[in-house]
Amino acid sequence: MPKINVYLPDDLAEAVRDAGVPVSAICQRALEAAVRRVTAIRRTVLGDLDQEQLAARLPHFTARAVTALSLATDRARETGAPNVTSAHLLHGMLAEGGNLALQILGAMDIDPATITVPAGTEPAGAAGEGLRFSTPAANVVELAVTEATSLGHNYVGCEHLLIALAAEPDGLAGRALADRGADSRATRRAVAAATAGYAHLRASTPAPEVLTAVRAELAPLIRRIEALEVSRA
Repeated sequence: MPKINVYLPDDLAEAVRDAGVPVSAICQRALEAAVRRVTAIRRTVLGDLDQEQLAARLPHFTARAVTALSLATDRARETGAPNVTSAHLLHGMLAEGGNLALQILGAMDIDPATITVPAGTEPAGAAGEGLRFSTPAANVVELAVTEATSLGHNYVGCEHLLIALAAEPDGLAGRALADRGADSRATRRAVAAATAGYAHLRASTPAPEVLTAVRAELAPLIRRIEALEVSRA
């Protein structure tokens, strides 16, 4: 049986040893689940699904994230593209218009309205008839799930999609975002700060005022985090 090494941070490795957790079995189950999820994403024929059906396929995605994916599919169909690329996903996220990812970009001094969605093609995903995700776009959707999990969230929103778009190394969208200063590290840090601030403010602020408060608080919060990281370097 092939062997795959798994590297853990020192504190987590120590905790795993102390708890006697069966690492091999857990990793196998996690990898099996990830492979099934990626395979399902890549085989999905997007042109056959309406927004309600897409939401059923992606039950952990928020309504805004599903709308962004639906808008991406519409864009690919309108332009006659052979597949839905990461650039189409970026277009869908921007076109949705009201999601947290757009506010986070604003807090990073990037006006979403000034982002130019790149044109071009990406490597095809799963073979078969119908409109499907390109390989980078499928990776983005899977990365969004992974990023949400790593942040301890039980949902996948456009903010996680933003991190994934910035982090996918072979996609058109990642290069476009990096050119504007939204690389994977900066984006992940901004999303972590935003969602932590949102959770805190939601507990103490009336719902209609939450987003206004997040916009006001997010930028200085990010600056404080950046200052701390510089001081630790």
